[in-house]
Amino acid sequence: MTSSEKAKSTIVVKRVKKGGHGAHGAAWKIAYADFVTAMMAFFLLMWLLGSTTKGDLKGISEYFQSPLKVSMSGGDGSGDSTSIITGGGDDLSKAAGQVKRGEAKASKRRRDEVAKSERARMEELERHLNQAIMASDKLSQFREQIRVEVTPDGLRIQIVDDFKRPMFDIGSARVKDYMRDILREFGKVLNEVDSKIVLTGHTDSAQYANGDKSYSNWELSADRANASRRELIAGGIETRKIVRVVGLADSSLLDRENAMNPLNRRISIIVLNKLAEERMLQANGEIEAGDPGELAKSIGGPDAAPAPAALAAPSGASPDAGAAAPAVTGSPEAAPAATP
Repeated sequence: MTSSEKAKSTIVVKRVKKGGHGAHGAAWKIAYADFVTAMMAFFLLMWLLGSTTKGDLKGISEYFQSPLKVSMSGGDGSGDSTSIITGGGDDLSKAAGQVKRGEAKASKRRRDEVAKSERARMEELERHLNQAIMASDKLSQFREQIRVEVTPDGLRIQIVDDFKRPMFDIGSARVKDYMRDILREFGKVLNEVDSKIVLTGHTDSAQYANGDKSYSNWELSADRANASRRELIAGGIETRKIVRVVGLADSSLLDRENAMNPLNRRISIIVLNKLAEERMLQANGEIEAGDPGELAKSIGGPDAAPAPAALAAPSGASPDAGAAAPAVTGSPEAAPAATP
């Protein structure tokens, strides 16, 4: 056998030596622990951001934008700062910091939303009443004496007097037959409304012979308002819906330039909205109808619907206002000097 043949036939045997398993590294455990910690921190951050008020978030943002300002003086967005310079709140005792201010803004937004909702409800009620007036044979013939308008406290229905068609007997609280029909028709309609009712009576400036020393316009207006209450109840309105009956005499003239104008002799039926009911409850029954012109300012909406041209309030007209006299019943001691 030649050497080349021997080389071709050489068998090479490789032996692998088996040793013990090498030690596994622990680096992946550290990486996994860091990942879990980072995820926990992330979710904790998300939870904190979700439960923090906008005022506090603004304060945190301003701190990172200008930390020196916040540290030295508190700044406008620093929250409950202990600095003597006003910080996030309006109260230096920290009772009105970022959290309090945020809550106040949220409360104002809720009130505005309720006010807009209630205004829409009252406008719908106004349309419904106007339609009911036009559809009723009894009410339509007195359309010129009925005035319906939205006010900041709800919907005000005013039934005004007329030279040819007074609502009550002269100097008396006795209701005329057609006024009785009007009030009873309104009683049916208003009973369907989930709102409280306030009644106010008004007279012109004609005085009784003895003035205010005995039976006066204060008693007369209160008696007329109370007589109107009875007719509303006879028409079907629930007693519990009426929460206030007052007489304002001539303290709130509709036409101040002409105190003897029949428009000043009127009965106002005020359907309170929810905000007015709440204020009335908190004030133990003290509530006024408010000025229709203030409605747009209070809720930022368009002006309230104007009154019919025939009954548009003259220059200097004022809303129902003033102190109310207690409802006193009785008959006048002397004949009136003029027709109140």
